[in-house]
Amino acid sequence: MEEKQVEKVVEKKKGGARTLPFIFSNEICERLAVVGFAVNMMSYLTLELHLPLTKSANILTNFAGTSILTTFAGAFIADAYAGRYWTIIWASFIYLLAMTSLTLSASLPGLRPPSCKGNEVCKEANEAQLSLLYVSLLLSGIAGGGLRCCVVPFGADQFDESDPKNKAKSWNFFNWYYIVMGLSILISVTVIVYIQENVGWGWGLGIPTVIWFFSIVLFIAGSKRYRILSPTGSPFTRLFQVMVAAVKKRRLPKVSDPTLLYQDDELDASIIANGKLLHTKQLKVLDKAAMMIEEDKLPSGQLNLWRVSTVHRVEELKSILRMGPIWASGLLLTAASANQGTFTIQQARSMDPHLSSSFQIPPASMSVFTIVTMIITVVFYDRVFIPVARHFTGVDRGISYLHRMTIGFVISTISTLVSGFVEVKRKNVAAAYGLIDSPNATIPISIFWLVPQYALYGIAEGFMSVGHLEYFFDQSPESMRSSATAFYWTAIAAGNYLSSFMVTIIHKYTAGSDDSNWLPDYNINKGKLENFFWMITGLQVINLIYYMMCVKYYTFKAVQIQYKKGEPEGGKELVDSV
Repeated sequence: MEEKQVEKVVEKKKGGARTLPFIFSNEICERLAVVGFAVNMMSYLTLELHLPLTKSANILTNFAGTSILTTFAGAFIADAYAGRYWTIIWASFIYLLAMTSLTLSASLPGLRPPSCKGNEVCKEANEAQLSLLYVSLLLSGIAGGGLRCCVVPFGADQFDESDPKNKAKSWNFFNWYYIVMGLSILISVTVIVYIQENVGWGWGLGIPTVIWFFSIVLFIAGSKRYRILSPTGSPFTRLFQVMVAAVKKRRLPKVSDPTLLYQDDELDASIIANGKLLHTKQLKVLDKAAMMIEEDKLPSGQLNLWRVSTVHRVEELKSILRMGPIWASGLLLTAASANQGTFTIQQARSMDPHLSSSFQIPPASMSVFTIVTMIITVVFYDRVFIPVARHFTGVDRGISYLHRMTIGFVISTISTLVSGFVEVKRKNVAAAYGLIDSPNATIPISIFWLVPQYALYGIAEGFMSVGHLEYFFDQSPESMRSSATAFYWTAIAAGNYLSSFMVTIIHKYTAGSDDSNWLPDYNINKGKLENFFWMITGLQVINLIYYMMCVKYYTFKAVQIQYKKGEPEGGKELVDSV
């Protein structure tokens, strides 16, 4: 018992802001590597492997979706067995292997199809060459599952939420995490993409691989300073036990007084670090799982947790279920932004890329405008907006993360609408110069016509993505932070799948002649990409209305925070209403 108390004292001395240089240094290297690996993959698939446009787009969106779905496996391993620290380390080494194999495929001539010139028919990558690509993507997807669900919660773990000062720093951490991430992505979409386009893909993928190796070294270097929380057992098992117990007791009458429901602080001690969840009035059918009857005890006298659960465990399940509708609302925003890495790249490749007579911007580097506006938005939000809003609302965060997400939804919808009008302008110029039938020709319209839609997406990211991630972290049970972060990433995964589904369906059912197909394979000049953008705009408007209804009826979790030594006993009730 004394040894455990000593361990807790040691852990209290760890963590805090002093660990952030190591975590942020790792994040900078990680973003340089991963974004340098992924941001220009559309160009790699179409120009180096000579794959059709729609096939390339679907490979990328399906890969993005699949890799993010693996976050559930990573979250389960982190929360139940390995802990976030070791999950990050092992996933990092797997990602290094994936990037090494992809670099070899880009560097060795026999692992990619021969190059083609002019109007020569390009030979697509064969099955063996594609197999190496798929293996590399699969390995990176598995590794990404471990990284995505753990890096952000691990950073937030460094702040003790039972300390009011640290709790404030923990939500402020999310803003600065996105700022650091944005700055590193900015370098990737400029320097790394420039190397890929002008020096070669071997160097363009090899440099991120080396950077990734150093990110692992930096992360391990800070190990002695980290506040490392132990895994608390499978959260999914506890959730399933609550459901089974509720089903078994479905015929029992409801309890009118929630104080009669079963509570056991000693039983829940291992899954409560900062405060237990209090009873809420929603989803009362699950309360039956916390009704104690004689049959709930085993012959040994111990409780059968498949027949009875504590209020805290019931509220864990309620918290997860309440997050479902908000989770679903993020799908269309992801589906809309997915086009920034697929069809918008093809738009940019057909336009005049010259910034001056001697310098031209690579199409994939156009996302720099998204990143810059995202960084500016987050810095403005953190340094200016929050203090001003706090003066009027009295809320530490300025406004709630749900209201922050609302602003992001609105701006994203405007961005998609603008994308359609820019595409009409691009095609009109192509028609005026007789270039509709010339898919490889450069249309005399500046690539910077795309800046407004990129910039608007960046502003939307600054509001929506940060708020979305903060929402999942704050409203999830503290023993399920990795799993809750996985929900954030699975919303992105599902959004990518939705994008693939829409692309496939529209490509199939608008196919006929080249003039009627919205999304043709080889010549977007003859397509109707603007109709695709406007269709997504309409869906986003409907989605915004749905989201606002979810917010109106949402119930925040209620937590009993334990006071520190020297403060009144019994703790205090905190209902998270922001």
